[in-house]
Amino acid sequence: MARRVIVSMIVFYATAATAADSQRGQVAFQKCYACHSVQPDETGLEGPNLAGVVGRAVASLPDFAYSTGLKALLARGYPIWTEAALDAFLTSPEDFAPGTAMTFVGMPDAKERADVIAYLAGHDACRE
Repeated sequence: MARRVIVSMIVFYATAATAADSQRGQVAFQKCYACHSVQPDETGLEGPNLAGVVGRAVASLPDFAYSTGLKALLARGYPIWTEAALDAFLTSPEDFAPGTAMTFVGMPDAKERADVIAYLAGHDACRE
């Protein structure tokens, strides 16, 4: 019984330690602020606005000129930015969307990507 409790505690703490954290994601997103914003009405940046990106249609902002690499994602079966699609894109933008204009090399750390995605998920355009 005691062994089962200890194992349960280890699993609980390991899960809690690996859960995505939007506050850490906000810090990690600092790498992205030069080109992107999460403020819904901010435009004119080098990259598209990312407010509400989780669940949004790929290459869909009317006031942004998307690269052919991002437009091609639609034909490859990625109609919306899911957390999984964002994770793959952030891992290596060029590998996920060949021809993308985004010069960011990617985030190799899975935890950091999960944190950034959690941060982005908390910035839907309806709440800002």
